[in-house]
Amino acid sequence: MNFRFQNLLGAPYRGGNAVVTESSTLLSAVGNRVASTDLVKSQTLTLPFEASTNLSRLAASPDGHFLLAVDDAGRIYYVNLRRRVVLHSMTLKGPASALRFSPDGALFAVAVGRRVQVWRSPGFRREFFPFERVHELRPCPGDVTAIDWSPDSAYLLVGSKDLTVRLFCLKSCEGSKKPYLFLGHRESIVGVFFAKGEKNDKVSRVHTISKDGAIFTWKVDESQRLDDSNRMDSDPPSPGTPERTPGVNNNEISEECEKSSRKRRILGDDNGGLLDGEREILLHRMKWELVKKDFFMQTPAKLTACDYHRELDMVVVGFSNGIFGLYQMPDFVCIHLLSISREKITTAVFNQLGNWLVFGCAKLGQLLVWEWRSESYILKQQGHYFDVNCLEYSPDSQMLATGADDNKVKVWTVSSGFCFVTFSEHTNAVTAVHFMPNSHSLLSASLDGTVRAWDLFRYRNFRTFTTPSPRQFVSLASDVSGEVICAGTLDSFEIFVWSMKTGRLLDVLSGHEGPVHGLMFSPTNAVLVSSSWDKTVRLWDVFDGKGAVETFRHLHDVLTVVYRPDGKQIACSTLDGQIHFWDPIDGLLMYTIEGRRDIAGGRLMTDRRSAAKSSSGKYFTTLCYSADGSYILAGGNSKYVCMYDIAEQVLIRRFQITRNLSLDGVLDFLNSKRMTDAGPVDLIDDENDDINEGVDRQTRVKLGGELPGSLPNQGRPVVRTKCLKIAPTGRSWAAATTEGVILYSIDDSFMFDPTDLDIDVTPEAVNEALLAEQPQRALLLSLRLNEDSLIKECIFAVKPLDIRAVSSSIPFKYMQRLIEVLAHLLESCPHLEFILQWCQDLCEAHGHSIQQNSRSLLPSLRSLQKAITKIHEDLSDICSSNEYMLQYLCSTGEKTR
Repeated sequence: MNFRFQNLLGAPYRGGNAVVTESSTLLSAVGNRVASTDLVKSQTLTLPFEASTNLSRLAASPDGHFLLAVDDAGRIYYVNLRRRVVLHSMTLKGPASALRFSPDGALFAVAVGRRVQVWRSPGFRREFFPFERVHELRPCPGDVTAIDWSPDSAYLLVGSKDLTVRLFCLKSCEGSKKPYLFLGHRESIVGVFFAKGEKNDKVSRVHTISKDGAIFTWKVDESQRLDDSNRMDSDPPSPGTPERTPGVNNNEISEECEKSSRKRRILGDDNGGLLDGEREILLHRMKWELVKKDFFMQTPAKLTACDYHRELDMVVVGFSNGIFGLYQMPDFVCIHLLSISREKITTAVFNQLGNWLVFGCAKLGQLLVWEWRSESYILKQQGHYFDVNCLEYSPDSQMLATGADDNKVKVWTVSSGFCFVTFSEHTNAVTAVHFMPNSHSLLSASLDGTVRAWDLFRYRNFRTFTTPSPRQFVSLASDVSGEVICAGTLDSFEIFVWSMKTGRLLDVLSGHEGPVHGLMFSPTNAVLVSSSWDKTVRLWDVFDGKGAVETFRHLHDVLTVVYRPDGKQIACSTLDGQIHFWDPIDGLLMYTIEGRRDIAGGRLMTDRRSAAKSSSGKYFTTLCYSADGSYILAGGNSKYVCMYDIAEQVLIRRFQITRNLSLDGVLDFLNSKRMTDAGPVDLIDDENDDINEGVDRQTRVKLGGELPGSLPNQGRPVVRTKCLKIAPTGRSWAAATTEGVILYSIDDSFMFDPTDLDIDVTPEAVNEALLAEQPQRALLLSLRLNEDSLIKECIFAVKPLDIRAVSSSIPFKYMQRLIEVLAHLLESCPHLEFILQWCQDLCEAHGHSIQQNSRSLLPSLRSLQKAITKIHEDLSDICSSNEYMLQYLCSTGEKTR
């Protein structure tokens, strides 16, 4: 039962900025989590920590070891990327609009409203409050939109909505001085950058970019210096804003300023407070001149994202019409001007080397990494931008198929987390997906009235199943052989049966009086089970054509039905929150589990009653058996997924799928302080064009009305689980939730769980048996001790000629554990032939026992099958690409003989 969060699929990008670290790792916000994509190894994973609300800003340290993440509530998290844990956290006074580390990594600046605060980066030591505020700069008249550090971490450029850019000096005593002001833009500032100067060790240029597509280039005039009496900054401080710098000792600063000014008067120095031996120019005291104005000429589109690479002296910009441009500065030469989509580009950044460009489109859930020199894609991922309705594991557990309200079917590689194919031929929401037994083809059902078969080798739709009159399909199943396809309808309450080979309609099963939302074939025979809102579960003999052979009646609507993996039990959930277990052979009710109290939890913003007294959502809409059939997973319109022991009829564990307060239905008790006369504050529609609307704020009206899965509550999605599936190996399970597809897997960390412990069963006894060259005794002792490292060591201690003898002497009660270890070794060990010999001899020695106890060994056998299938695919690809080399080596080997 040791399932832990593993990954989040289906939503690679949700908005905010993206970050590329020094190690070519792409970090992006996915709801209240952070997705980490290794662009070199082509693997993606989601960091296990959760923020309180959706993340809005990310910043990585220069060495790529640490991450700063700020959510919509102003909570800032300091994360160790290597350990994937949160080291420190604190709460700001509001949401952050800009966030950036200093080049030396010692400081970071964060913009909150009109203020910019500079903090010292926390260390590894334990402290009561690890964040130390070094500076709080003078507040700007408008909200801050962009910040940038100088290469020496001494200056800070700040752009705001008041159309101005300010240059602050962070040196001692200079932080309290007025900043230098850059004027001339006609719209709010989007980006500010210290540009590459004539000498690399010296800052002499600044680029400022505004929302109307204008880029200004400023250059310092070293011949002129501004005195305090002749400052260009004429804007007065805000009313009530003190001149003293908060967060630092102002008395010490004033004393230090007096000492430095007295020293300047004594020495007669006129270089801005510097000694005669110092030649450094204080940039905020020099005069800057506007040397060039350039325009991107994309009117009426607005500039929404930009980034600057200092070493290459290049600027990349993205616009609201989906166009991006790459320009060489300072000559403003256009290198690329291309269109990604028709939606707004919400992030555009360089990687550290400057050869890759990262683009994100929040509305489409799209994330691209593009190499601009070769004009090729490094990464192209797009998640479902509407709710995921269904999912299915492939029989070998290596792939995962999903269908959603965006009319698309996506197939993901579970190990890497990447989507490798997208099918978009459906014209309406996809409601069910199903893998064929050979894993080479996939079926999908949709509300557009079609069932389509997809070829996973050629990536094409090779067969389409339709009905004489249009129908809306909501459930799908195929028999064990894959010859018969069945689909249940939403409107006519019928079940249609087709032939997979010919595509012809074979039969129409009638009898239900409500939508057929549950449909599944028995894993062992050709019996079809269906569930409907007419309060019945029916068994059908499809091949004999006798219609319904058995009917199980209930007191409430039946929402879903599933078969146990051995086909000897049926589970169905009803509208009253109960799970009923039936014997399909004898037609008897075996167990009933009451789950209303278990799944209850979470109050919607529009609810008039508390979560405990509300009756809505207290039922299960999806069920899934464990691989051995001993447990069942159940989920519904709740933040919980419940796991039950079927024989004992008790709740074993509840998984809370999210703690994101940006979703509705997560809190059990609402905060009365956020209630107004017009209703909850979160539901008041406050339009703001500067907010990047992501996939969590899609339009609520689709297909002429609000569908189940659309977003009520002013674009505030409701937490729910629409589908649950467990991998055939039993090592992981997936849930189609509001935030995407969440994967849980069994934690591989060591857990001491001995099988047959005795006083003589110790690691020392295992080592003594190995030294005495008794591999059989050593293996039995390690299996009894059940320690993973010792079992593997004993397996490798057996000679290849003795494998058959040792395999036949192992008791059957240790068989499952030994098969699991062999499956893990196949995935991680280079000695393939040796491990495969173990598998073959073990199956030959215990074949009859394995067949008789197939139900208990099914998860471990599926894990072994998955590992062997993956090795076969990898070797076949290698051999096919090196066919002629292998032929040559074989021919030379024969000649040498």
